[in-house]
Amino acid sequence: MDQYKRLLRFTRPYWKELVGAILCTLFVSLSTALSAWLVKPVLDDIFIRKDARLIQLLPLGLVLLFLFKGVFDYHQSYLIRLVGQKVIRDLRNLLFRHLQGLSLGFFHRSSTGTLISRMIGDINLLQQAVSQVVSDLLRQVVTLIALIGVALYRDWKLTLIALLVFPLIAFYTGKLGKRLRKISRRGQEKMAELISLLQECLVGIKIIQAFGREDYAFRRFQEKNQRYYQNTLRGVRADELSTPLMELLGSIGVGGVIFYGGYQVIQGHSTPGTFFSFLAAVMMMYAPVKKISKANNIIQQALAAATRVFDVLDLRPDIEERAGAAALPEISREIRFEEVSFAYSPEGPTVLNGINLQIRKGEVVAIVGGSGAGKSTLVDLLPRFFDPTVGRIAIDGVDLRDLTLSSLRGQIGMVTQDVFLFNDTLRNNILFGRPEAAEEEILDAARAAYAHHFIQQMPQGYETVIGERGVRLSGGERQRIAIARALLKNPPILILDEATSSLDAESEYMVQKALDNLMKNRTTLVIAHRLSTIRQADVIVAMEAGRIVETGAHAQLLNGDGVYHKLYERQHRQEAKEHR
Repeated sequence: MDQYKRLLRFTRPYWKELVGAILCTLFVSLSTALSAWLVKPVLDDIFIRKDARLIQLLPLGLVLLFLFKGVFDYHQSYLIRLVGQKVIRDLRNLLFRHLQGLSLGFFHRSSTGTLISRMIGDINLLQQAVSQVVSDLLRQVVTLIALIGVALYRDWKLTLIALLVFPLIAFYTGKLGKRLRKISRRGQEKMAELISLLQECLVGIKIIQAFGREDYAFRRFQEKNQRYYQNTLRGVRADELSTPLMELLGSIGVGGVIFYGGYQVIQGHSTPGTFFSFLAAVMMMYAPVKKISKANNIIQQALAAATRVFDVLDLRPDIEERAGAAALPEISREIRFEEVSFAYSPEGPTVLNGINLQIRKGEVVAIVGGSGAGKSTLVDLLPRFFDPTVGRIAIDGVDLRDLTLSSLRGQIGMVTQDVFLFNDTLRNNILFGRPEAAEEEILDAARAAYAHHFIQQMPQGYETVIGERGVRLSGGERQRIAIARALLKNPPILILDEATSSLDAESEYMVQKALDNLMKNRTTLVIAHRLSTIRQADVIVAMEAGRIVETGAHAQLLNGDGVYHKLYERQHRQEAKEHR
């Protein structure tokens, strides 16, 4: 129950609404108990003693009782659900904020479907637990206590007989609840797998259709869906077993009450009104008991969901700021990689090994090498997406780990091969680089990125919504929007990760012109696929198997017989074949 207590702590800011709900619940529960109490005067005073005055007052009293009960019942339900919705809103916001603060390595290790499942599915289960269940549980517990009070007042011996079955009810409720918790946790895991596969297939629908593998994708989905269905059925069987079980145990208690109480009435030790008032209270008890049992089932499912949500909230980022981290002033001298080695996990292979590299302010440094050489990993260390396993990276002599993340990343701009654009307007995608920018600054950035012309030709110009990941734009247009975004940010340090590798010749020409504008007066790291685009770089760094094997200018390296020379010759021959 520790997880449930932790969940309920989120209700503290809304204690006023909770107090109001509890007061309303007390009135509703007492009204229910009072209706059982009134059975005795109806039978004994009206039907047996023929009290005419009471027969006039009692119907009016009943109407007023149920009128007020209805008013308080509405407010109790509304207030509890209001608190539940606020708690879930706060929890979902907290989870999203926490996810954004986790390191990139966490997202490499985690399935997108699992995270979506926790954000949506698990939190929806918690919503039921906080609002509907708390509402029902609170009301039914108070109602049960009030009804037990009425029953004890009417006949304490009969009450003890009726309560004999309660330990059995509690025992079986606990057993079923534990089983449901296990089933629910497995179900949430299988739903995460289903969502993950669905997301993968929707993103990859073009490839699925191109290869004619729709049947294969359907079989995979059908298989995971069937597993989720089977697990859900197990949960349904366990959940639905509680109602007939409660009714069976309850009938044993009621049977004992009728047997003993009937003899008491026959022998004149009790009146029919007293007995039926008691019997009404006992019969009313079993409805709250059944609802409490059902609420327990939902709570157990919610606890499984809470565990999965709090597991994420308890994660610490791999990359954290040190105490007393300082803000980074604009680079004035250099960036240095000093004996840097890196592995993605302690047991994994070393991806970078003994990297020593100096990048002076304002230099363009190109990084080249074959696939898997470690180029992208190297530049990912600069914004602290990851930290070196060994060694350090420093800007103007200050270790990156001694700087605040916001000030470090605020001075770095990135344009990558796989451009990510949001399903929003062109204007807002450019503004993502600096939200407070003025209109003229947006237009200047778009012009410098050679994007202004094609934006003006769009249906709504800068207000055109470009679809998920910018699907309504060509590859070259997406790249130029990304460059405009980086230009607007105006960072002193720039990372270009194969920004032109997947473009045709015409698009590459326009993007390269935009990149030339972007690189002016900036310290730039360029990962290049087409070596012809980096001839003018101040320094070219050639990598192989996670190591720097040579550095120098284009002419210098081309005259040698190293990695760069071989890469350049191979690419030159390939381009010559393509132009024949």
